[in-house]
Amino acid sequence: MPKIDILNIAGEKVSDVTLSEDIFDIEVNEDAVHTMVVNQLANKRQGTQSAKTRSEVRGGGRKPWRQKGSGRARHGSSRSPLWVGGGVVFAPKPRDYSYKTPKKIRRLALKSVLTSKVQNDQLVIIDDLTMDEISTKKANEILNTLTDGKKAFVVTKDHDETIYRSFRNLEKVKVSEASLINVYDLVNHDFLVLTTDALEKIEEVFS
Repeated sequence: MPKIDILNIAGEKVSDVTLSEDIFDIEVNEDAVHTMVVNQLANKRQGTQSAKTRSEVRGGGRKPWRQKGSGRARHGSSRSPLWVGGGVVFAPKPRDYSYKTPKKIRRLALKSVLTSKVQNDQLVIIDDLTMDEISTKKANEILNTLTDGKKAFVVTKDHDETIYRSFRNLEKVKVSEASLINVYDLVNHDFLVLTTDALEKIEEVFS
C-alpha cells in the first residue's frame, strides 16, 4: 500500500498516511483518462457558433443576368456560396456538444490520474489549511513552499470562502472541494494538494 508524508503549510513533515490501494495504486488506464478529458472539453463547449446558409442571407432573389447570351457563367442568385456576400455551404448552427460517459469509465479515469500523481511525486498532503483572513500573498507563499510555484489543484473537504478567495487570483491555481474533483483539472495541474480531511472524503466517496 502506498505511503506518503503529511506536511504542514511550512513544508515540514508532521506524520505519514497510508493511501487506499483501490484509488491511489491501480494500473493506470490512459485510454480512460483520454476519454474523460475529451468528454469534459466537449461538455464545456458553448455550441453557439452560427453562420447563414444561402437561404438565410438577405437578397439574391433576382437572377443576376439572363441564362444565355451574355458570355458569362450562368447564375441564379447572387447569394450563392460562390459569390462574395453569399451564404455558407453546410453552415454551422448552434448545437449541444455534451455527452455522457459510463460511470465505470469516469471512476477508472479518476483513479488512474490519482495513481499517476502518487507515482510521479505530484501529490502533496497537508495536515490543515486554514486562513484567518483573505490573503493572496499568504496563499502564494504556501504554494511556493509546497509546489515550487508550479500549477496546483488545491482540494479541501468542503467549500471554504476564505481559502477560495485567497487562492482564486493566483494564475496557476484552482480550488475545489473533494466531492467535485474531476479528471481534466487533475491532468491540467502539475500538483494535487490535499488536506487530510479532503483525502478522507475522497477515499470515502470513490472507494
